[in-house]
Amino acid sequence: MSRFAQVWRTSTVRLTATFIAIFVLFAILLMGFIGWQSSVTIQRQQADDIDREVRLFQRIEATQGIRALAFALNRLSSQPGPGVYYLGDASGQYLLGNMTEVPPDVLIDPGVYSFDYDRPDPLGPEAGPPGGPAGGPPDPPKRAGVALVRSVELNNGMRLVVGRDVVERRGYSAIILQSFLVGVVGIIVFSIFAGGLTARRVLKRIDTIRDTSTKIMSGNLSERVPITKRNDEFDGLARNLNAMLDRIEQLLQGLKEVTDNVAHDLKTPLTRLRNQAEGALRDTASPETKEKALETVIAESDKLIQTFNALLMIARVEAGAPSGALSEIDVSTIVADVTELYTPVAEDEGITIEATIAEGVMLRANRELIGQAMVNLLENAMKYAKPEDGRDGKITVDLRREGTQVVLAVVDNGPGIPEADRLRVLERFVRLEKSRSEPGSGLGLALVNAVARLHGGTFRIEDNGPGVRAVLELPEA
Repeated sequence: MSRFAQVWRTSTVRLTATFIAIFVLFAILLMGFIGWQSSVTIQRQQADDIDREVRLFQRIEATQGIRALAFALNRLSSQPGPGVYYLGDASGQYLLGNMTEVPPDVLIDPGVYSFDYDRPDPLGPEAGPPGGPAGGPPDPPKRAGVALVRSVELNNGMRLVVGRDVVERRGYSAIILQSFLVGVVGIIVFSIFAGGLTARRVLKRIDTIRDTSTKIMSGNLSERVPITKRNDEFDGLARNLNAMLDRIEQLLQGLKEVTDNVAHDLKTPLTRLRNQAEGALRDTASPETKEKALETVIAESDKLIQTFNALLMIARVEAGAPSGALSEIDVSTIVADVTELYTPVAEDEGITIEATIAEGVMLRANRELIGQAMVNLLENAMKYAKPEDGRDGKITVDLRREGTQVVLAVVDNGPGIPEADRLRVLERFVRLEKSRSEPGSGLGLALVNAVARLHGGTFRIEDNGPGVRAVLELPEA
């Protein structure tokens, strides 16, 4: 019973029930209209036939006399069919026809009438002429009928009644009603079966999604919603859910790695801060030692603040909430300004920066984040492009359009990054230098990658042989 209640609560069953109700109501109205229209059409046709025969009999009586009328009336009344005929004298007494009794009102006041009567059954075993003389053959068996007639008074005063038996018409209406009821019952039964089958299939797919979500909530993040080969709307929903689950799993894994890396990267500077503060508090520490300890504390604190600022900026970018709305910016100017700013610093390190910047490159983006990404790319390149082992330090900045894409490439001739690590270095706190003696927190490229995703673009590391080619590719729209 609970399963039935669960099925009944589904939208599929409710929509099916609503459809059944609407369809049955429409079918009732349609069949009722068809039956009524058919009945009216048949009744009108019968009335037209009656009027035509009345005019025919009147014309025969007027042109050929009463004998020709009697002959024609007797011939028609002896034929099988729904025709009803009665001819009486001036007082209304029966003379001939297949109807022997007529209500007095019909004969007294000419017009259109409908009444019940007993009609001779031509299929009876002893059918003979009605009202035979005494000692003649018995009257034929009779059957109940309903007559629709028109009565007229002829020129010689006789009473003529012409009509049709409408029992057959009513039988036709009954057949229509019977067929309609059978059809409605069949539609209801079939619709209930189809609705139940559809609801069962829908519930099965929904139960699969629910079971998967229950397993995921219990801690099994690797579970995914099954996808069938039907490629229907449930499969589309399953793909979206699986993509969302993949993203959530990546974020949780990233959060775990960030937590581990934060604990590792902050432990060393915090330990140095504590040692410096402890050394400055010793009684034997000279004023110079205390001053140097304070300077070291400030420097280490600045590094920690930079690390947290970078983390906050990455989180803000990944959340899709940059500081300031996106607007049309001149990327050429931003890249040129940052390159010009870092050229003297690079020269002090013995590094040459060459720039090839296309003019007038516009982009709908966040100015602050694009500038920060450019700064991170240059600082990362300068860190590994230092001249050593007879190699000159060189950095190339290239900005150009490629179709509908804006491509920014920062290339160095440093030691390069192994292919297996080119995706890993885009994660937070990942540093290929195991000793971590070089300055940095491992957040620079992660921020560039987050900026690329925010703007609907991509960021990749390519081999420059030697060195790396960091490519930031963003769509113009």
